[in-house]
Amino acid sequence: MMTNSQIATLLRHVAASYTIQNEAKFRFQILAYQKAADAIESSPTEIKDYIASNSLDSLPGIGESMKKYLEELIETGKVSHFEVILKDMPEAFFPLLDIPSFGPKKAFKLVSYFKFKDKNTVLDELIEKARNNEIASIEGFGEKSQEDIIQAITEFHQGVNKNSRMVLPFAQEIADKMLDYLKKSSAVEKVYTLGSLRRQKETIGDVDIAVASLHPKEVIEHFCAYPYKDRIIERGEASASLLISGGKHIDLMVQPPDRFGSLLQHFTGSKEHNVKLREFALKKGLSLSEYGIKRKGSDTVDAYSTEESFYSALGLSYIEPEIRENIGEIDLAEKNNLPKLITLNDIKGDFHLHSNYPIEPSHDMGRNSMEEMVENAISLGYQYMGFSEHNPSVSKHTSPQTALLLEKRYKKIEQINEKYKKDIRVYSLLEVDILSNGDIAIDIIAFDYLDAFLVSIHSSFSMPRDKMTERILKGLSHPKAKILSHPTTRLIGKRPGIDVDWDKVFDFCHKNNKAMEINSFPQRLDLPDSLVRQAKTHGVKFMIDTDSHATEHMSLMRYGISVARRAMTTPDDILNSWEYNKFNDWLLNS
Repeated sequence: MMTNSQIATLLRHVAASYTIQNEAKFRFQILAYQKAADAIESSPTEIKDYIASNSLDSLPGIGESMKKYLEELIETGKVSHFEVILKDMPEAFFPLLDIPSFGPKKAFKLVSYFKFKDKNTVLDELIEKARNNEIASIEGFGEKSQEDIIQAITEFHQGVNKNSRMVLPFAQEIADKMLDYLKKSSAVEKVYTLGSLRRQKETIGDVDIAVASLHPKEVIEHFCAYPYKDRIIERGEASASLLISGGKHIDLMVQPPDRFGSLLQHFTGSKEHNVKLREFALKKGLSLSEYGIKRKGSDTVDAYSTEESFYSALGLSYIEPEIRENIGEIDLAEKNNLPKLITLNDIKGDFHLHSNYPIEPSHDMGRNSMEEMVENAISLGYQYMGFSEHNPSVSKHTSPQTALLLEKRYKKIEQINEKYKKDIRVYSLLEVDILSNGDIAIDIIAFDYLDAFLVSIHSSFSMPRDKMTERILKGLSHPKAKILSHPTTRLIGKRPGIDVDWDKVFDFCHKNNKAMEINSFPQRLDLPDSLVRQAKTHGVKFMIDTDSHATEHMSLMRYGISVARRAMTTPDDILNSWEYNKFNDWLLNS
């Protein structure tokens, strides 16, 4: 059975084949396949499980035709339509698509010119041709391209893969370091990230950056002098590309300030947003590009220094980067009805914090003391917080022993509340395992020592959909079980999410005042934004937490915020953006 990653690769191969056949004619098909590939690759649930539960159409980017193709693929292992599209493509073409700097046209031209046929040997054959100086003379290449091909294939063999993606916080750290460096140049007026990083997608390919400047040569020189680069990949008059440690690329574009807004909008994307925006503009007799807006019948392109002025010229209110995904944002912007998205400044507390208090937990402990984490929370301006260490190990403690541990911990938290009562309110919580039968891993005698608790799944991830759904609902049914923590249990790039009837879970949460967590930890970012949007339609509320196991993890809140913003959530949707009295009433009295 094909995995999501394998299916995404297949769809990208189909898109590449369409590109070779006629890129202009098949533009929309190419976009559709690329969008479906991205959605499938980042999905917390395997495609086979979507099909088994008849919920494939709930996945963004999957239209009716794509749904039929995927069903055929899972059922038979192939798709007759795909075979027609791919039949004239040489097998040696596809491995080149994984090489950094290789697009479909470049790959196809080389494979056709040299008549490569074997997918298993094409990389070795191509690098041999380059070393024998047989590529430089091909039209459109040259000695520099030949050298770049040798370098790219060598790096690929060393593990540099353009399809390998970074988790958002790792990519953001790389970008922030470069942004800080670029701002040291007096030639840089403005600098922003672009693409999926600016839209805060959960995984990122290359880091793309745009600079506004009247002195592009100085900016390029400064960029190429970056002290942490491995080498310069490309250097032009207004663009450049670097390879840094770990095989990651940073690409730079420089634009004059008066046209910077147009470039920023165009290269932030997404492709789907920009296609929809172009269609919207065409109805008004306008055409869009990275240089600005051109009116029908005019030879002049109007430039825009800011994105706000660009969108305004189209009759739209400003659309935040995170929601530029063709999820209805353009229609809302036309009506001036976009929601006020949650921001980091709205957050007033964190409820998923693991201290080093000796509770003898079932899973890992935190590294810092309760006092250290409280003081850090105060420095962040929080009004309230909750300690939610993992429940004491079930196998190593009797129920009375667990209750005694929680009683001592409760008294410790009371002492902390007395010490910091002028600054913050600290709640006694716990992250409690939902066992495979739906029972929770503590008994009722321990409830008196908890204000509330989070429930989560840490085992038996492959249960059937109906059993897993029942398990979650049973775990959430306890009166003090208020939050489902890291709901899909996924670990990005390592473990897919569990298979659950989410509509049933969301409906239960809404009716019973339960919240879904948006977990900010880099490998989780869970609930994913697609499921947050789905939960919102049921009226579900959310908690954005960090799952911190050390004080430095508490700064990860920004990444949970990015998930929530991509799902168009507002401060009213996020419980820990509420003022203390309102929040306390929800936690203890609802």
